[in-house]
Amino acid sequence: MTPSRSELIDNLDRLHTTVIGAERIRRNAGLPDREDPVKWCRDRIMNECAAIERKGKNWYVRSGGYVITVNASSGTIITAHRERAEKRREYG
Repeated sequence: MTPSRSELIDNLDRLHTTVIGAERIRRNAGLPDREDPVKWCRDRIMNECAAIERKGKNWYVRSGGYVITVNASSGTIITAHRERAEKRREYG
């Protein structure tokens, strides 16, 4: 059975990250220090235009010009970064 996007959406309350992960997300996504990276990621995942795909053990969310990587079993946000221009054209 193929995992559906609702599996990630239904478990948004489990999303979390490590201290190092929060620093990496802020740096890669260009967020200010005061921004909560988990809330920022959650908001992008909940966007109705978000493209959510599971590959192996991770969820990949493309939303608003960013790619967010979430471990499927633990709900840990691994990273978020700006999407490369050629991928943005490919996904719309």
